[in-house]
Order: sequence, then structure tokens, then C-alpha cells
Amino acid sequence: MLTSSDRCSRGEAADESGKLAAGLLRTVGAVIVAGDVVPDEPEAIKARLLSYCDELKADVVITTGGTGFGRRDVTPEATAQVIERAIPGLPELMRAEGLKKTRKAALSRGIAGIRGDTIIINLPGSPKAVKESLEAVLDLIPHALEMLRGGGH
Repeated sequence: MLTSSDRCSRGEAADESGKLAAGLLRTVGAVIVAGDVVPDEPEAIKARLLSYCDELKADVVITTGGTGFGRRDVTPEATAQVIERAIPGLPELMRAEGLKKTRKAALSRGIAGIRGDTIIINLPGSPKAVKESLEAVLDLIPHALEMLRGGGH
């Protein structure tokens, strides 16, 4: 779990989105091996993603925050520099499901991709959007991991 937020990283706000995402992941048996908050800085985001993928060998890395239009919303760009292959269908599905509730879902710039044996998925920053986005793809993650490990389609 990686939350990109200037305010949370400075202790000015609680990381509700990261906690919510971790809780949802635990409902399907996920073990959270790390949970960090970094400022909206590309190098900080990249460094943590690389650590999760290359050192911790996490199966899945979920990010929250930094997917909007603000000048400091840089999580998708940092993620794009880390992934080796894109998974366009997951963010497409998250946005499609979100559009059923609000047209603002179209404004999320989150991406997903693969680095080595790790799947990285960007979620928006608001708790409501985190819940809706993660619920849209949660059931696909086990099959995605199976395919990544050489299983069938």
C-alpha cells in the first residue's frame, strides 16, 4: 500500500484511503506487507514502488492518491516509469464502474501495470473512489496473478 499525499505525509491529514484499501484487500485474504505515505513527489513514489516490487517482491501494489489534475498529482507518471507492461483494462473497468455513480470518475488518470512479478494499480485519493475502484477489480486480481505466474487465461 502506497499513499501519495502531501498533506498526509506532513501529518496534516490521516490516511483514510490507504486504510480503507488495506481493509478491502484483507477481506479477500491479502496480507499487507508494507504501507507507506509519501509526498506527491515522483522520485519518492518511484523509489517506494521499486522497493515494493524489487526488494519486497510484493504480489500486488495498490497506490492511492495523485491521480487527479493537480500539478502535484504525479502518481500515474511515476508508475509509468516503473512498470514494464501496461494493464489498461483494470483502470478502464474502474472508471466504467465509477461512471455509473458519478461522471467525475472519467477524470481519474490512474494506470495499472506489471513490473517483474508484481501488479501495480493506481487508485484515486478519496475514500469513496478508493472503495468503488478497488471493488470493481478486486475479484480479478487472483486470476491476474495466476496468469502472471504462468497459469492459463
